[in-house]
Amino acid sequence: MVSLDRMDRRILEVLQQEGGISNLELAEKVGLSPSPCSRRVKQLEESGIIARQATLLDPVKLGLKLTAMIQISMDRHTPDRFENFEKTLEGYLEVISCCLITGQAADYLLEVLVTDMESYQDFLLGKLTTIQGVTGVHSSFVLRKIIDRTSIPLTHL
Repeated sequence: MVSLDRMDRRILEVLQQEGGISNLELAEKVGLSPSPCSRRVKQLEESGIIARQATLLDPVKLGLKLTAMIQISMDRHTPDRFENFEKTLEGYLEVISCCLITGQAADYLLEVLVTDMESYQDFLLGKLTTIQGVTGVHSSFVLRKIIDRTSIPLTHL
């Protein structure tokens, strides 16, 4: 774990809210001159705290109106079975996230984005259930996202 001072936390808070901000604007917002601000951002990137920068898109405006949360059960809990499943999922662009989980009957929890129920059915029957080892699929559909954070709160660090 890397130690963050107050200025590092402030830089990270601004970058999480305004990822496309210029170094000059960032420096002004956090109260630093541009050169030290740039050095701090570079250090945060090199330490791995800033993993990457991304632009967030609105899936609904792109026609991706259906979000499914899918619990997957596997027939065997072996490294090769899990590796094959995970490698196969990497090629499925519908999958937004995949987590190996515990505490449930399922082994994986997927978040999948598709245009509609028909495209979900195509994904489910044409891709997901054809992966070797998948024995159980339980789907839930998101009606509305109540909290959808992309930032990590830093105030408690």
